[in-house]
Amino acid sequence: MSKKKDGRKIRLKMVFDEYMKDAMRLERWRWVGLLMVLAVFAGFFGWVYEFIFYYFDGGTGEFYMQGGNFLPWINIYAIGAVLIVLCCWKLRRYPWAVFLLAMVVAGVVEFVGGWLVYSIGNGTRYWDYNTEILNFGNIGGFVCLRSVLFFGVSALFLMYAVVPVVIWLSRKMSRRAFLVLAISMFAIVMADEVYNLLASKFFDWPDAMEFYRGLGWKYLT
Repeated sequence: MSKKKDGRKIRLKMVFDEYMKDAMRLERWRWVGLLMVLAVFAGFFGWVYEFIFYYFDGGTGEFYMQGGNFLPWINIYAIGAVLIVLCCWKLRRYPWAVFLLAMVVAGVVEFVGGWLVYSIGNGTRYWDYNTEILNFGNIGGFVCLRSVLFFGVSALFLMYAVVPVVIWLSRKMSRRAFLVLAISMFAIVMADEVYNLLASKFFDWPDAMEFYRGLGWKYLT
């Protein structure tokens, strides 16, 4: 192993050790970049999870396209991840507390998000646990115990793997380079989101679902 690679590992461990102490303080610019990168990562992570899960849940051994964007990214996972990090930041020394609080935060996000879409959209559902496998603890089809348990476990991965690595990268890179990377990634997914949520409907342009259906991909109904 080269000294360069060994040095990188040592520095990452040092960042993690500092991260696990209450003394770590992040500058405002680093917080902004961190949350942007986490939003992009979490939205992609959620897309991959659903892409795999619904292969089995569909019961037909087929892959279904997920989300409503051109990019493999789902917004509610990004929202949940950002809220989990903000709510669990001061509890990061206690994984059990992070796990429990993340379950609560994710459950509230799921229930409120699902209920609002259902109410405003006249019965529209983007997910429905009434029809899914392993839906024990199901509440109105908006949230179930299986989902919040998965989000609790995912929050441990987020808080103790992804967040420290992103902080380490922010220290390895210059301030300008890190912010350019974070803002660029976030701007791309936001442009995709705005197009599909607003522009495609306002101007009657084809959205991502129409595009992928035209390619032969199926969506769960």
